[in-house]
Amino acid sequence: MLAFAWAGDESAAKPPLELVKTIALPGVKGRIDHMALDAKRGRLYVAALVNGTVEVVSLEKGERVKTISGLLEPQGVAFVPDLDRFVVACGGDGSVRFLDGETMEEKSRVDLGADADNVRYDAATQKLYVAFGDGGIAVIPAKKPIAMAKADVGAHPESFQIETAGRRIFVNVADRADVAVIDRFEMSVKERWPLGGPTKNYPMALDEAARRLFVVCRAPPSVVMLSTDDGKVVSKTDCSGDPDDVFVDAARRRVYVSCGAGSVDVFERDGADALKLLAKVETRKGARTALFDAASDRLFVAVPMDGETAAEIRVFAPR
Repeated sequence: MLAFAWAGDESAAKPPLELVKTIALPGVKGRIDHMALDAKRGRLYVAALVNGTVEVVSLEKGERVKTISGLLEPQGVAFVPDLDRFVVACGGDGSVRFLDGETMEEKSRVDLGADADNVRYDAATQKLYVAFGDGGIAVIPAKKPIAMAKADVGAHPESFQIETAGRRIFVNVADRADVAVIDRFEMSVKERWPLGGPTKNYPMALDEAARRLFVVCRAPPSVVMLSTDDGKVVSKTDCSGDPDDVFVDAARRRVYVSCGAGSVDVFERDGADALKLLAKVETRKGARTALFDAASDRLFVAVPMDGETAAEIRVFAPR
């Protein structure tokens, strides 16, 4: 049963997220990692890390339509619409695999050596950036997949975000409790921004227009807002435990934090430098990863198997 924990006057408010669809993933066991959307085909790619598969879901049909198997700990996923390629990064063998968007057959592969993780695509340059190993961010041209360059951030990189109007990449380095700022044309670290106390910074979201970076930490569970002008901490806000994904809903001035403790925490931007908790939307313990797509105005939450209850994807409509 879906539940909400309200931060204000319940009688005067509507739920900020409405559950509109639940898609079962029977047979998918263990931790689910990242997701990617093929908007043209209405497909959601779900990296089932422990299962060693990518589950392909039809959002129109509301069901799984294919399982891509034989993967070692699939983690990061991305869809490259202009080249019609789906990309999956595997932590178990360090491979980055490029699959055809229509047939989903593997077309090429790049081996980074170890722990290939988060993936981001820069459409302007048609390059992929992949976090891997003990501190690398690799650059891979999407048209001709080879590892072209690497930046070293000093420890395993977690979530990272790329400016579209600038040249910076912001990288969470959880082992150092800071953000490494990379010049993506030189592929070198130019600055390091400390978080001022909170540690275990895994999720990250960028509001480029507002010049704000949202870094979510697990110790203590909190959202740290940084200014991208100078890297200074402008606010810290408590959130639920085990946060693993964060997204900016710029149209509503909201921030969504998906937490393994069993909720999506919905925050509203209160002025320029503060967050106000609107609600904690109940999911299921262990439901850590999510994906917000602004174009379709949907939030997808991956809910893992719990006992005899199958894994599933919950689709929420913000309101």
